[in-house]
Amino acid sequence: MDFDLIIVGAGLAGASLAAALRSSRLKIAVIESRPPAQSPGWDSRIYAISPTNADFLSEIGAWQHLDTHRLTPVYDMQIRGDAGGELSFSAYDCGLRELAWIVESGLMQRELWETIKRQHNLTLICPASPSAIDVTDDAATLTLDDGRTLTARLVVAADGARSWVREQAGIEAKTTPYQEKGVVANFRCEKPHRNTAYQWFRPDGILAYLPLPDQMISIVWSTPDAHADELVSLDASALCDRVAEAAGHQLGALELVTEAAAFPLRLMRVSNPTAPRIALIGDAAHAIHPLSGHGINLGYQDAKVLAGLLADLPAWRDPGEAAILGAYARARAEETTLLQSTTHALNRLFKPDNSLLSGIRNLGLNLTNRLPVIRNSLVRYAVSGHF
Repeated sequence: MDFDLIIVGAGLAGASLAAALRSSRLKIAVIESRPPAQSPGWDSRIYAISPTNADFLSEIGAWQHLDTHRLTPVYDMQIRGDAGGELSFSAYDCGLRELAWIVESGLMQRELWETIKRQHNLTLICPASPSAIDVTDDAATLTLDDGRTLTARLVVAADGARSWVREQAGIEAKTTPYQEKGVVANFRCEKPHRNTAYQWFRPDGILAYLPLPDQMISIVWSTPDAHADELVSLDASALCDRVAEAAGHQLGALELVTEAAAFPLRLMRVSNPTAPRIALIGDAAHAIHPLSGHGINLGYQDAKVLAGLLADLPAWRDPGEAAILGAYARARAEETTLLQSTTHALNRLFKPDNSLLSGIRNLGLNLTNRLPVIRNSLVRYAVSGHF
């Protein structure tokens, strides 16, 4: 049970890191408490995957095996403010194939799981959870809840926002609750969405329509806690009416496909994404507001960057050495800080009780919409850069 790398957590970020190292000489262990759920139905947890990260998933052998009937490209996006502001993006106008891909979380999770199960240089230990970790100058020793002991030169924490590894490593995480929840559900629409994503900045929060196949959409309604609790308590008919009305009946009447669920929203920053022989990726390293749809994109880029640093190491290099961890921390600092700061500022600017800024924020949307060079440059940076 001696490894070069132990990944704690086989979620989207952890499994993608493992898959990205399939051709390396590293001996890898992945620890996971339970396998992904096998569900034929639609998953209400949906992500907008940037073209850059779709390419990453293709490089590691996962994207091309996803069910194409459940993938939806986004060709256009329309944003509406709460006082007449409008902003539109078009992949065609920006010289792009698509702005993003809308993909179910469970679909990606199951494919990545099957990918790493077949990996020759990987030992998948499931079900299992760590109970103790001891870090020395030369290695990290991980004890599992069943008493087994593993050693490695590097441990990667991919165990989510409440990361056990991060806590054990003494890495400080500062959490700022938004006093909001993200309400998610899938609907069938009366009118075709034409591969367009919509976002409304409303007095009661931010409502997004994300296109799905077969004239369906997924919604994310980021709204104050009390309103979110009210939404999830509604029966199917009342919820459909409420969501359709909030969107100005943009896609006509709605029919509920998956039950509504809500999850708390918060900003989470860590003091450092590394510690001696420890690296954090995905939700263990950061959390942002979902208004940009970039949460998992950050996690995939964590995995891609760390894999790039580890994949071609000569046999004599230590994957857990300080120089490699420092390079990883520096490589991820700018993008993570930029996206966290931007989404936090936008959330504050469009906060429901921030009516004094209504004119400014709607003017900003309209001004950007009238400057196509700036607008299209922003889109190209977001989808063709690291985001």
